[in-house]
Amino acid sequence: MTTAALRIALVGPLPPPSGGMANQTLQLAALLRDEGVDVETIQVNAPYRPAWAARLKGARALFRLLPYLAQLWQAAGRVQLFHVMANSGWSWHLFAAPAIWIARIRGKPVVVNYRGGEAETFLQGAIAWVRPSLKRADALIVPSGFLKAVFAKFKVDATIVPNIVNLERFRGADAGAAPAAGPRLLVSRNLEPIYDNATALHAFAIVRASHPAARLVIAGSGPLRAELEALAARLGVADAVNFTGRVDPQAMAVLYRNADVMLNCSLVDNTPNSVLEALASGVAVVSTDVGGVPYLVEHERTALLVPPQSPQQMADAVLRLCAEPALAAALREAGLRMVQQFTWQSVRPQLLQVYRSVLQPAAAKALSQP
Repeated sequence: MTTAALRIALVGPLPPPSGGMANQTLQLAALLRDEGVDVETIQVNAPYRPAWAARLKGARALFRLLPYLAQLWQAAGRVQLFHVMANSGWSWHLFAAPAIWIARIRGKPVVVNYRGGEAETFLQGAIAWVRPSLKRADALIVPSGFLKAVFAKFKVDATIVPNIVNLERFRGADAGAAPAAGPRLLVSRNLEPIYDNATALHAFAIVRASHPAARLVIAGSGPLRAELEALAARLGVADAVNFTGRVDPQAMAVLYRNADVMLNCSLVDNTPNSVLEALASGVAVVSTDVGGVPYLVEHERTALLVPPQSPQQMADAVLRLCAEPALAAALREAGLRMVQQFTWQSVRPQLLQVYRSVLQPAAAKALSQP
């Protein structure tokens, strides 16, 4: 399949901070470039210029929005296709919708790549504003059956194109590594309310009562760090908890390889990359059963699922993995097999087929089979 003639604008966030959508945008740009695609990235979270504008809370959006709109307009004169990474809330209104309309005005096809576990709540309140923009997109792709079902409720058709996991970076621990003195738990979500890291700390305190050598790493940044550190101190586990702060993808891969169990305590979720990365790293996963998570993993086959805000049940699941090593091994092996469908080799033909379907015949010919 030839892609060298294709020129696209990839619109989305980029690290820092590292996060699911930012990491996917960065990774997709690199993978497409490796295929010979000419990718122009348009960053929706670019630094404020001048820097002091970041302090103007009421007006700073304009300092980012105006240069962003100009960049979209200029890019539309150079590329053949817009690929827009979209999310809920103000992110849709300020970044995704303008990209769709500018591309449409300039006669360029648009692929909207929608993600985010809060889609249903957002659409219920804003569908009248969202639908006109969606109608002007040439294709809507989502990373999960969960989001496809959400959009179907609003009579909007979506195509599933999964997230991508780099299996060269995220891989299992080296054979022969010395066993740890106690279970090593990992949380790899940012320190924000929807990820409910407090539940992870409460669950860890329960686990540590049975396994005093247990350790917990919380990898991520966010506004709740001081509050969570204070909670760890009140629970008497601060000496066994490591708050790493912001972690880049390469260092994150090392943290996975040094973990036994990954905890995902989110209250809202779609297709969490952290779960996929843990599975690819051979780490057993205990997650809440919210949103798209049950579409991604199956209870007692590829993960253990528990209700949200249930520290005791999350701790019980971890203790079960400690007591049943055969179950933990089976979950890890099934997870490693399942995650193969999220490699670039698997996702590539699905994404290129979407591109082909929206391009004009002459441009689509560049994506034809050899």
